[in-house]
Amino acid sequence: MANTNYGRVQAELKAAPQRWLVTGVAGFIGSNLLEALLSLDQHVVGLDNLSTGYSKNLDEVRELVTPAQWGRFQFIKGDISEPITCQRVCSGATYVLHQAALGSVPASMADPAGAHWNNVTGFLNMLLAARDAKVKRFVYASSSAVYGDDQQLPKIEEKIGNPLSPYAATKLMDEVYADVFARAYGFASIGLRYFNVFGQRQDPEGSYAAVIPKWIAAFLKGEPVYINGDGETTRDFCYIANVVQSNLLAATVNRPEAINQIYNIALGERTTLNELFAIVSRALRGGKSADEKPQYRDFRPGDIRHSLADISKATKLLAYSPTHRIDRGLELSLEWYRRNVV
Repeated sequence: MANTNYGRVQAELKAAPQRWLVTGVAGFIGSNLLEALLSLDQHVVGLDNLSTGYSKNLDEVRELVTPAQWGRFQFIKGDISEPITCQRVCSGATYVLHQAALGSVPASMADPAGAHWNNVTGFLNMLLAARDAKVKRFVYASSSAVYGDDQQLPKIEEKIGNPLSPYAATKLMDEVYADVFARAYGFASIGLRYFNVFGQRQDPEGSYAAVIPKWIAAFLKGEPVYINGDGETTRDFCYIANVVQSNLLAATVNRPEAINQIYNIALGERTTLNELFAIVSRALRGGKSADEKPQYRDFRPGDIRHSLADISKATKLLAYSPTHRIDRGLELSLEWYRRNVV
């Protein structure tokens, strides 16, 4: 599916390159944003403390762009918990794409103080630095986790429930702070509530790995695939290219009514974990059915049961239109995982 508006934005950026800051640049989403921006000849400063991001992600981007494009990138190793670092990287930036965070519900359950330090204190440091640097637009990663115990499907931006994890609480606090900065200081921001993003360079390792890369790695290694709960939990899986699109559209949108808003960023389709298992299995087998069966275990604390996004607000105000459905996203992801999973 093509998005003609997104194509226009890309052409305009390539014709008139801007200066961008991407925090969490060595992570999964950050490195994909970097790749897209450098491919459009943009100037990019990237910040990462390499706690959950990897230098190898940056090395891979370097191989995918031209030497001239790579020359437009400056990497700074540092932490968003350091106000001076935030001020340094924001200086001269037109757009900030703030992705740096501890992005895991289970990790936040184990270490709520660490989640707050990174996701709230670090976020506030970045807001202050971007405001003082007079950044044109601050686009930040929020999460579908903020919907908490709200039972309504699909999820609409204006109706949320009670957070079910420290991670969800931190992301909700980020939205509150961004709203306050808009009201108190006239500082323009846009929050993007990501729904289960997947794609190349998403880490399959570790106890907190996301479900799709974890399952792909298990399949490729011939290891058991575990499903938390009965497999009827649902998620709205969103391929990384759709997320990259949303960030560039949010940064460059000029409609006043589109700014200082929160948007669901997803595909707008619901998939059960049992269905996902079958989709991943077929994709790995070249479309053929297989006899693999998952192993079921207890539900995971802090997880929401069902998730489905209404993306009409992003479609209307940002001209967001997902270009990749889950099957095509998996095809593209598998090429990377086959090369990188040992």
